[in-house]
Amino acid sequence: METETATRWLTDAEQCAWRTHLEVNRLLTYQLERDLQPFGLTMNDYEILVNLSESEGVRMRMSDLASATLQSKSRLSHQITRMENANLVRRENCESDRRGLYAVLTDHGLETMKKVAPHHVESVRRHFIDLLSPEALEDLHKSLTPIADHLRGQRGKA
Repeated sequence: METETATRWLTDAEQCAWRTHLEVNRLLTYQLERDLQPFGLTMNDYEILVNLSESEGVRMRMSDLASATLQSKSRLSHQITRMENANLVRRENCESDRRGLYAVLTDHGLETMKKVAPHHVESVRRHFIDLLSPEALEDLHKSLTPIADHLRGQRGKA
C-alpha cells in the first residue's frame, strides 16, 4: 500500500528567501558574464582557467576538471575544444594511462588569466563583496556552508 506524505510547502518567509537566492544567483552570474565579455571569455572559460592555473603544473586530467567544474565529460570536451581554438589550453596525453587526457594551460592562457583576473575580482567586489558588511559576509558564509557540505555529499549519489 502506497502512503502519501504531506508536502511541506514553503512558508512565505522561506519562499521569499528561496526566490531571492535564485534571483541573486541569476543576476550575479549574468553580470559577471557581461564583465568577462570584453575579454572574449565566458564564466565557464574563466572557471577552467582558474582551475588550471591553481593546479600543479597548470594541468588537470580531463575527468578531474569535469568534476571540479560540474560539467559532463562531453560538455567539457566541447568547451576545451573552443578554448584550444583560442590558444588558451591544449590537450596532452596522460603517459600513465593511455586513455587519459590532460587539459593544460598554455602560455597565452596564463597571460590571459593574469590580465583578466584583476578585472574579474573587481567585478566580484563591485557586484557582491562590497555590498555586504564583513559581518554579513561571515553570516552568509556560515549560512551557506551546511548547504554546500550537503550538496557535495550528494554529488556521488545517483
